[in-house]
Amino acid sequence: MAQPEQPRSILQVTGADRTFFLQNLVTNDVSAPGLHYTALLTPQGKYLADFFVLQRPDDLLIDVATEICSGLNMRLNMYRLRADVQIAEVNIDLCCGLGTLPPDGFADPRDPNLGWRAYGRQEAGVIDWPALRVAHIIPETGIELTPDRFILEMDFERLNGVDFKKGCYVGQEIVARMKHKTELRKGLRQVKISGSAPIGTAILANEKPAGVLYTQQGGLALAYLRFDRIAPEMVAGFAIITP
Repeated sequence: MAQPEQPRSILQVTGADRTFFLQNLVTNDVSAPGLHYTALLTPQGKYLADFFVLQRPDDLLIDVATEICSGLNMRLNMYRLRADVQIAEVNIDLCCGLGTLPPDGFADPRDPNLGWRAYGRQEAGVIDWPALRVAHIIPETGIELTPDRFILEMDFERLNGVDFKKGCYVGQEIVARMKHKTELRKGLRQVKISGSAPIGTAILANEKPAGVLYTQQGGLALAYLRFDRIAPEMVAGFAIITP
């Protein structure tokens, strides 16, 4: 058992309208019991926050990176208006693990290789999260997932973070258009790397901007790339990048 990759905070959502309220805002269907992965977008369809929603009989828990928790709380309250919804940060421990799912655990909905999450207990341990994320192409809040990105470019469909049948939510029209009417020209990819460079370093192909370098581990890395400029050999600072 281990802690998540970065500090997390928990928001508790109560009130009779809590599920209806959140359903109208987020990218995924969070109405069923259990753990869901989802995001809140701008009206222009760009990423604002990603988080887990745990649907429980009497409330909802939102498991979100601490660095964006206050902003998410503020944004949700802005949408609350007259709905019977109360949102408060609560002190609930979070534990993550790989292997056998414990009775109080929930499988990570993004990818089976990411193990499980359990709420209400805290245990020591170590998981090499960067290596795990790079191996399975999993973007992380504040690293690959930043406010200038579209979620389909960041593989949210593969990560079970968007539902195309659930109906309207903030930014839904843009996401639907990208899914059904356009071909993605940019996206998150795993690449090979020789050397290293700071996260956020520009990737150049034939001296032209081709993308951005992110998490690196064990000779592999995550990169946000322009598909039309991917070359057999690219550079990011002093590092060599190959597809």
